[in-house]
Amino acid sequence: MAFHIAAAGKGGTGKTTLCSLIIRQLIKTKNTTILAVDADANANLNEALGLEIEGTIAEILARIYNNLDPLPAGMTKDQYVAYKVHESLAEGDNVDLLVMGGPEGAGCYCYANNILRGFVAELSNNYPYLVMDNEAGLEHLSRRTTQNVDVLFITSDSSARGIRSAGRIRELVENLSLDIKKMYLVVSRVNEGSIDALMPEIEKTGLELIGTIPADKQVMEYDLLSKPLISLPDHSPAVAAVDEILKKAAIL
Repeated sequence: MAFHIAAAGKGGTGKTTLCSLIIRQLIKTKNTTILAVDADANANLNEALGLEIEGTIAEILARIYNNLDPLPAGMTKDQYVAYKVHESLAEGDNVDLLVMGGPEGAGCYCYANNILRGFVAELSNNYPYLVMDNEAGLEHLSRRTTQNVDVLFITSDSSARGIRSAGRIRELVENLSLDIKKMYLVVSRVNEGSIDALMPEIEKTGLELIGTIPADKQVMEYDLLSKPLISLPDHSPAVAAVDEILKKAAIL
């Protein structure tokens, strides 16, 4: 079973940046292989990792269950789903990526999430590490997509609203008794002095602040130019911050 790292938080709090830099540091320091899972309907972890995706779980299900793809002879629908999901795995040098995508119809993610959970459990046996970029908000927790997690990083931007949202995620995890061994708070896009002003709100969350990620001009430049964040240089302040966070969490 892979060591499972996940990121959760409201939209725009830097989950994808954090996940891509976690993957970068694991590859650099441990020379390991990683299964990355993009469980966000607004999927863009592939761009941060510099990977091309052929399809998402939601797209595969939509085509099969709307009879747009004929079933091969001798194959059941579930067998064909399994085959197509394996085929959709985007492969990199040290990281492979599975992407959930958007809802398969009428706004329902339930079946796509069930498929995702099953394949994550199966595929994770082949990798030392699994890194999951969850969708924004709380719903993925109530659907129990995020389970069997060794370390959950709850992300917030440098705002009181973001910190309060992180606190609600902690409360939901505990209320649902999810199998999450450790939870930490990570605050992103931090400018000088902002953390001191936020400390009263941070203390109310009951979360341990394991680190902050500074507002990094190189990250903004890479995003602007559609360059993969995994290729950021070692001297990037964001890279250095994530490296320190992983060491504090005893992952590196």
